[in-house]
Amino acid sequence: MFNSIQNIFKNFISSNTFLGNLANFTLKDCLQFLVILFIIIYLYMKFIRNTQAEKLVRGILFFVVAAWTFSGILIALDFQILGQVAQFLLTGLMLSLVIVFQPELRKLLVHLGQTKFVAGNIFSFRNNNKDEKKTNVIKEITEAVKYCSRVKRGALILLQKELDKSLYNEVGTVINADISAELILTIFFPNTPLHDGAMVVYENKILAAGVLLPLTEDPKLSWRYGTRHRAAIGASEISDSVCIVVSEETGDISIAIDGILRKYEDISAFKEDLERIIGNENQEKMDNAFFQNFLKIRKK
Repeated sequence: MFNSIQNIFKNFISSNTFLGNLANFTLKDCLQFLVILFIIIYLYMKFIRNTQAEKLVRGILFFVVAAWTFSGILIALDFQILGQVAQFLLTGLMLSLVIVFQPELRKLLVHLGQTKFVAGNIFSFRNNNKDEKKTNVIKEITEAVKYCSRVKRGALILLQKELDKSLYNEVGTVINADISAELILTIFFPNTPLHDGAMVVYENKILAAGVLLPLTEDPKLSWRYGTRHRAAIGASEISDSVCIVVSEETGDISIAIDGILRKYEDISAFKEDLERIIGNENQEKMDNAFFQNFLKIRKK
């Protein structure tokens, strides 16, 4: 019995060109394989990931591997006709991919025709995904803050530079979800359980909501500022976190850094500063002009 299975496996190896040559791989063959693998991964990350075609690609890849393996087994068992039919179906499927993925192929060709393609994409491949995440975080937070300001919905968002779970381990509800404007607006919807606390964001994730932040003890702070603003200033005083506040009474948008609070008159200025905050890996390296834009609140 064991010898029969062993013979079938040997026949499967010999009937398959790729597996038959696998043992004879040289360093040059390995290099070519890595280049092909890099191109496939790049195309997947750039044009297929997070698209409607992603699940379809996974299904096709599974079917291709299964059909390729099944056809080899059939030929190894001397079922030549069935094996040839399976290989024919596999070849037809590969040709049909050109039709199925016509929109993605068109997008690829247009992208290849753009200027500075090599400099802007190949050599910056490692940073593309990270930059896209930062851009998405800025976009989603800006949209949510803009809406909250327009309808005068209170919001308090804490952006962590370094992960600190102690803020919400005891008090707060763990969410750990991808950031989106819709989710932010849901969290801060009036009269919901989480709307009064702070929402904690780290990188591109909403870690928790309903978090209680320490209030500032600055005696010079104006009485005009409520609990949200005091919590934002207090949290920024004891950590390197950045706090975004939307006033429930006036709809004013503010950012607190190092105990300094700045109010924004328009959303474009807020977005510009948010881009500089999130886009900078080290807060200490930000230029002094950025901090000079923040006005310290004094008792009037």
